[in-house]
Amino acid sequence: MAEHEREPVDGDEQQQPTTWIKERQVGDVAVLKALADPLRLAILGALKTAADRPLTAKELAARLGEPQTKLYRHIKQLEKAGLILVAGTRLVSGIVESRYQVAQDSIRLAPEMFTADSPARFEAYDAMLAALDRVRGEFRAHVADGRLDLGRPQDGSGTRSGLFADFALRLEPERLARLQARLKELLDELAAEGPSTADDAVDVTLFTLLYGLRPGTES
Repeated sequence: MAEHEREPVDGDEQQQPTTWIKERQVGDVAVLKALADPLRLAILGALKTAADRPLTAKELAARLGEPQTKLYRHIKQLEKAGLILVAGTRLVSGIVESRYQVAQDSIRLAPEMFTADSPARFEAYDAMLAALDRVRGEFRAHVADGRLDLGRPQDGSGTRSGLFADFALRLEPERLARLQARLKELLDELAAEGPSTADDAVDVTLFTLLYGLRPGTES
C-alpha cells in the first residue's frame, strides 16, 4: 500500500529550500531594477534587521507603516530577482502565508555597471538614487517619531547620536584614492564585526557617497 503525505492544515509550517550568500555582487539589469525603488529597499532593510526571524507581508507592513496590499507586488519582484527568499509557509484560514528573509548579507553593485558603455549604467545609478530616497524618508520618519535627535545631550554627558557633513573640495587623485581606501577599510571592518548583541546597542544607519568629477565637468 502506497504511503501518502498528510494534507497540510491551518497552522502547519512548511519549510522551503533556501540559498543564502554572504555578499551579492549585482551585475544584472533585472536585479538593478528591483533595487531601484525606495520601498523595495526598505523591505530589504526590514528583513535584514529582523536577522534570523523571517517576516510575513503583514509583519513587514506593520514595520514599514505601509498597507499590506501595497507590498505584495514589491515582495514578488524582490523574490523574482533573488534578493529575498521564502523561508517557510503555513496555511492561515485556507490561505498560504509566506515568511521571507534576505538572500544575502550585503549587496555590491558591480563596478562595470557604471562604465560609459554599460547598457545598465542608468539602472545602476537609479539604484543608488533609490537608496538616497530611502535614507531621506527613514530620516524624516525617525525625526517625527522622536527616535532621532542630533542635538547634544542636555546634561552634557555622552555623545551626539549622529554626524552630518556635506562639503566639496579639490583633491589630488592620489589623495582621493587614499581617502577611498580608508573609508572602504572602515566599512569592511564594520561589516566583519556584524551586529552587536549588547543590551545598550542602538540601530545605526551609515550612508556613504563620495565621488570625484572628471576635469572640465565642474559646475
